[in-house]
Amino acid sequence: MTSTLTAISPIDGRYSNQTDPLRSIFSEYGLIRNRVKVEILWLIALSDDKDIKEVPKFSSKTISTLNRIIKNFGEQDAQAIKNIEKITNHDVKAIEYWLQDNLKEKEVQQVSEFIHFACTSEDINNLSYALMIKEGLFDIVLPEIEAIIKQLKKYANEFSAVPMLARTHGQTASPTSLGKEFANIVYRLERQVIQTHKQEILGKINGAVGNFNAHLAAYPKKNWQAFSKTFVNSLGLTHNPYTTQIEPHDFIAEIFHNIARINTILIDLNRDLWSYISIGYFKQKTIKNEVGSSTMPHKVNPIDFENSEGNLGLANAILMHLSEKLPISRWQRDLTDSTVLRNIGLGFGYGFIAYKSCLKGLKKLKIDKVAIDRDLENAWEVLAEPIQTVMRKNGIKNPYEKLKELTRGQKKITSELLLIFIESLDLPAKDKDYLIKLTPQTYIGAASSLAKKI
Repeated sequence: MTSTLTAISPIDGRYSNQTDPLRSIFSEYGLIRNRVKVEILWLIALSDDKDIKEVPKFSSKTISTLNRIIKNFGEQDAQAIKNIEKITNHDVKAIEYWLQDNLKEKEVQQVSEFIHFACTSEDINNLSYALMIKEGLFDIVLPEIEAIIKQLKKYANEFSAVPMLARTHGQTASPTSLGKEFANIVYRLERQVIQTHKQEILGKINGAVGNFNAHLAAYPKKNWQAFSKTFVNSLGLTHNPYTTQIEPHDFIAEIFHNIARINTILIDLNRDLWSYISIGYFKQKTIKNEVGSSTMPHKVNPIDFENSEGNLGLANAILMHLSEKLPISRWQRDLTDSTVLRNIGLGFGYGFIAYKSCLKGLKKLKIDKVAIDRDLENAWEVLAEPIQTVMRKNGIKNPYEKLKELTRGQKKITSELLLIFIESLDLPAKDKDYLIKLTPQTYIGAASSLAKKI
């Protein structure tokens, strides 16, 4: 008996509670549930079409019964289909047989041979996976990412005016504000989320090689292309009119590339926050009875950001493989996409674990203004930039070189040293007064206003 202790994947083991919202969507049960839904809706669509006289229009009672089967489909039903599959050794055919056995309405029984009419398995599968991705992405995954963005926006505003020493190449650089650092991540994430929301989710239902061969054999005068488009659109998907036996999965690759970019941005965030915790800019809220180290009692490790980074790496490894593999198929199709598609839940699952860890870590942060200000106070050399820039404006020769000689590689640059240098300059009183009053804490440019705008 499998339990969380014996599960091979931590998604279904250690982290099973976190990934529970994804379970009914990306599991085998979720796939079967959507296949049943597509098959029933296809049968209803056939009955609604006046050109297909062999399938009379279903009564409202029959429609209600069919919709109730979709709504109430449960794990016992899925298991019954799996039992049929043990005999057929074909997962989609098992669903067709299960429907023929379980749709007891007389109107349906009379047209039971129209269940799965003119369909290849991939007609049902591609639409089912599209529905799974749409539900999982927009109902579960993106809201979790947007919760992170919301928390980052809160910090961008709250810390918009908190000056902070920036670092380029790990060395002291022009100051910024703590809020602006959060705002930078918000902007990057929101661009990717907007692109993801605009992404088309494609589907097709056009037969064994994409040409409506069987459809036209049975009903040669019917406009099956229009019928197919209407049906796919009715599922909330975008119709793909040109395919082989399989929908080529380009849209899945596009979505996964988008999510992988979001994940990469979050890896960047996790690493930066880990580093800021390391140098004391942030403390972490402690939780009673939690242990940071088995031997060092004082430790409060940044484990949430470490957990998030690790799981984002796993998510991207899976998502990028899927993106590279799924759009490639030998001739009309091979089954390599079938076995790979079953792992889309893993890509989303590892990401989902990471988002929750990142958000948990963000909510535990406590700013240490003393540590941040201490760094600024020890970095007066960063004012070499505004001093030489004001010198340039006023036509003083070789300003960069003069400041370079004064500051580069020096053991300690103090406010007094800079004050003496500024006093020696032939500058207008207004500019000189500005430089004399300038400190690392006040030299943050438009960082505060930029942070508030986000």
